[in-house]
Amino acid sequence: MAAAADPPGAGDLSQLAEDLLQRLQENLRALAEKIAWSVEEMGERIDDLEKHVADLMTEAGIENTDEELRH
Repeated sequence: MAAAADPPGAGDLSQLAEDLLQRLQENLRALAEKIAWSVEEMGERIDDLEKHVADLMTEAGIENTDEELRH
């Protein structure tokens, strides 16, 4: 008796697993893009906040430089 190749449905299961992995990869890629966009947006907000704080310090007559603030 010859050895059976794949049991019935094995090809379907293989295709299902391949499709699932493909969708997972697409979802992870979309999530990575969303995270990168969020990090970029957060950086822009931090830059704006730093500018506003510097403007407020100038208005208040506080003349600290970045170097003075680090010490």
